Amino acid sequence: MAPHAQDDLPDEPGEDLTDASEMDWDEIPDAVRNRLAEIGAEAISGLNRVDIPQQLRAVAKFAPAKRARLGGASIMAALRSHSSFRTAVVEWAREHRPAVLEVSGAEPVAAAAAAVLLGDETAVHYIELVSRRAGDAVLRAERDAAMTRADKLENEVKQLRGELDLAQGSADLVRADGEAELDRLRKRLREQGVKLREAKDTAAAAHEEMQRLQTDVNAQIADLTAQRDRERERAENDRKKARRAEADAEVARQSAREARQADEVRLSLLVDTLDGAVTGLRRELALGGGGPRPADLVRGATAAQGTVGRVEDPAALDRLLALPSVHLVVDGYNVTKTGYPDLPLADQRDRLTHQLASLAARTSAEVTLVFDGAGVVAVPAAAPRGVRVLFSDPGVLADDVIRALVAAEPEGRPVVVVTSDRAVADSVRRRGAHPVPSAVLLARLGRV
Repeated sequence: MAPHAQDDLPDEPGEDLTDASEMDWDEIPDAVRNRLAEIGAEAISGLNRVDIPQQLRAVAKFAPAKRARLGGASIMAALRSHSSFRTAVVEWAREHRPAVLEVSGAEPVAAAAAAVLLGDETAVHYIELVSRRAGDAVLRAERDAAMTRADKLENEVKQLRGELDLAQGSADLVRADGEAELDRLRKRLREQGVKLREAKDTAAAAHEEMQRLQTDVNAQIADLTAQRDRERERAENDRKKARRAEADAEVARQSAREARQADEVRLSLLVDTLDGAVTGLRRELALGGGGPRPADLVRGATAAQGTVGRVEDPAALDRLLALPSVHLVVDGYNVTKTGYPDLPLADQRDRLTHQLASLAARTSAEVTLVFDGAGVVAVPAAAPRGVRVLFSDPGVLADDVIRALVAAEPEGRPVVVVTSDRAVADSVRRRGAHPVPSAVLLARLGRV
């Protein structure tokens, strides 16, 4: 049980005490602050609104159980700075809780709180007493904790010493066993040394014999390797000769097949052409048969799908296209760059291809459109019906593809080549084809 506060008071209370007005509220211990906050929180419920400072009116709305906990700091500030509020709290306590204002005979925290409220000059003494007791309690707690830690460390030291003694005994036993094992191993090592010297002598003799055998084996291996290399070289030469012969035979067979196929196509086409020229009744009939055309067999160009055409006099061009089995070969970019050079190349190809498709449908002519393949990122996958579109392979000019197409046709078949390139026109004319300027074809396509 806590001793009464008056037991710690000086013999003459009036001496060495600070006036209540000079008391430092910042030095009030937390226990006394909490006691004052509880008294103020309880008193607020019974005070008139005019006695409650503005700063506490929000706290007054709290539930009584929460008021001291949540608004304690505000209550303490009001008690410190508003004497009228402090006086109202004292009057309320005298009327409803006179026990909280008793200084003599109360425990130190209650006495200190009562003295602060009453402005008693002993308040400083009680505050010092509570602070000192709180400090002593902290010191005692720290001392007890330190003693507990010391006892724990002492027990741990004792335990470690016991473990150390046990480990030392084990180490002595291990060392004794190790020394005995070392002596045994030394004895065995001496015995093994004798055997090792004998084994070394035997190994040296065996090594000399092995060296001799190795020399003989190496000589035999060298002879066999040289013989194997000679046989391998002869076999490789034979294989190369066989592959060359096989390749030559395949080339010959392929050439024969292509020549036979081209001859058959030319013959079939020539028969159709002669038949059309004789009868004059098959102007709208496409070239017969479902087999390949000579233009399909020309090397140096890859079939894509797109179309183009060209001629000088539209009327003369119409007469040429009315011939039976006529083949119209168009120099694509020569026509598009004459007719619509401002369009992108892909749009030029697409426009000419569809125009030639309409022309082919009206005339039943075989139409082959040739473009230069250089710079073409992607070859079109499909083309309108009735138009064969070719792109020259890398390193091959479209002009050369056109010349090859004309050369592939049989004698007597009408071939019309649309181009404004004089060199191409002259070369195809010498082969019997009819060259037509690009402007003529463009004029004819304008009427399709």
